[in-house]
Amino acid sequence: MRIVLISTPLGFLGSGKGGGVELTLNSLVSGLLSSGHKVDVIAPKNSKLHKSNEKAKLYFVEGEDQISWQHQNYDSPVTIPNNSLLAAMLEKGLEIAKEADVLLNMSYDWLPIWMTLNVEIPFAHIISMGSESSVISNLISKVHTKYPYNFAFHSKIQANDYPFIKKPIIIGNGFKLDNYTFQDSVKGPLGWVGRVAPEKGLEDAVYVANELGEKLKVWGVIEDENYASNIEQSFPHGTIDWMGFLSTNELQKELGKCRVLLNTPKWNEAYGNVVVEALACGVPVIAYKRGGPSEIIQHGQTGYLADPEDKKSMLSYVEIIEKIERKKCREWVEKNASTDIFANKVVNWLNKVMNEY
Repeated sequence: MRIVLISTPLGFLGSGKGGGVELTLNSLVSGLLSSGHKVDVIAPKNSKLHKSNEKAKLYFVEGEDQISWQHQNYDSPVTIPNNSLLAAMLEKGLEIAKEADVLLNMSYDWLPIWMTLNVEIPFAHIISMGSESSVISNLISKVHTKYPYNFAFHSKIQANDYPFIKKPIIIGNGFKLDNYTFQDSVKGPLGWVGRVAPEKGLEDAVYVANELGEKLKVWGVIEDENYASNIEQSFPHGTIDWMGFLSTNELQKELGKCRVLLNTPKWNEAYGNVVVEALACGVPVIAYKRGGPSEIIQHGQTGYLADPEDKKSMLSYVEIIEKIERKKCREWVEKNASTDIFANKVVNWLNKVMNEY
């Protein structure tokens, strides 16, 4: 197949602003290329794909970023900025897709989904969030009645946010395992990875570290400076070790040294990329039992699941984390979340989409 991918309109690939979508896109491109498919990627100017994905053709587009739906109210109206980056990416994508088999959108926004009803090109969408917008959910429902195969989800729990889809297509996610080195660091530090923003619940992980009298290593883009500052002021100086945003290669080297990853989201994560990245390095994960991580982590085998907001339970699990065999963490990823497994699921789904047309 020749597949045209439209990237997220939240920052260029490599900036970290696009969150998990950046990693998902690179993983999917890698899996598709290794399966012999041709891939075109439409992305913001300055974007870079992983070195292993150089065979993919990258088209640059300029414009103003969208506002993330994570930071809007559920009933907010659709906003399209002047000189819209998303609109420009769609324009370029539709132009190239005339010579391709299918157009695959990876941005969670109203415009590309609405376009599905107005073009004859097979147009598929990987939905990267739970229901964060009434106007988008209503539109997905409308498009689903005409094209029941056009949407895919990362986890069953995420798909449950769209109850009108009775048989959702679940594709999980994939990771290039060569990029992650197994480390048997049972005595390492506590780690936390993610965008530093209120919905990620960093303060709960800092609480655990502080109770243990340890530092918490934090990797990720500080999206909300006030939020980060408030957490820092709420705990003894030096409890947080800010490590910044790192490339996958650099992150996995440092993350693999941790004895455990704490995952503390306050919302339903669609999947939980950082959870699988940690497992790929052999790092067990303690997470709240909500969203995608609750489907990924095998309680007592690859980590532990604590009830949401139960920080004391999370703390008690840290104290017994050495019971987890780190090799089992890596084995789970190899069996369930490689780029090839992910790409095969996506290709099977895209064939259904193309048959609809």
